Amino acid sequence: MTLTGSDFLEQVRAAVDRVGTGQADEKRRAAELLTTTVRNGGVIQAFGCGHSEALAMEIAGRAGGLVPTNRIALRDIVLYGGDPLEALADPMVERGTEIAHRLYDLAPIKPDDAFVIASNSGINGAVVEMALLVKERGHPLVAITSAEHSAGVATRHPSGRKLGEIADVVLDNGAPYGDATLPLPGGGAVGALSSITAALLAQQIVTEVVANLLAAGITPPVYLSDNVPGGKEHNAELEARYAGRIRRTA
Repeated sequence: MTLTGSDFLEQVRAAVDRVGTGQADEKRRAAELLTTTVRNGGVIQAFGCGHSEALAMEIAGRAGGLVPTNRIALRDIVLYGGDPLEALADPMVERGTEIAHRLYDLAPIKPDDAFVIASNSGINGAVVEMALLVKERGHPLVAITSAEHSAGVATRHPSGRKLGEIADVVLDNGAPYGDATLPLPGGGAVGALSSITAALLAQQIVTEVVANLLAAGITPPVYLSDNVPGGKEHNAELEARYAGRIRRTA
């Protein structure tokens, strides 16, 4: 295998085709769970650590996406909890379990909310603990993870469980073990895949939710871009329906 941008593009195309066309039943079930949440006045809570936060950003607060969505991030303990910035200085913070409880308690979560949690490995303490909390509190949970990577590593959570073992619906992002796709001569690899395929899955699910709402005769609460005429006003009107339920930060 050579090592060019075109080589990576070939890997992306194959993965997008595989992930985008597969898992039809799982995608349908995920969309049904989230449709019920929106119809009941709930909010879709999205969470991911590290690069998996991109999945939460894909779901919450972007043009073409659903308004009743909220992003939970590690930095919430600083933004909303008053913790010093140094609390995030330890790169290992996501491997512990305690922060999940802080994040859950700080978030504007209601009983009718559903969760989408992303983690390529599905093994770190914060993600697994959040998933356990979510299910203990009775929320529907959709997980996006790499089946191959998760199967190849041991969990770091004291329960011995992984994200994919807890969720109601599990979607495989199709990323290989280690995430990167192009092997290097001296070992290792380059060209990570999980962010691309997770974004694809997120957009497919949101599209299916909107289709379900339309089929039920409900006007879907969907964002316009703030950067088109009337977009900011349109969005502010919809966000007002969920005052105190959704947060929008940089």
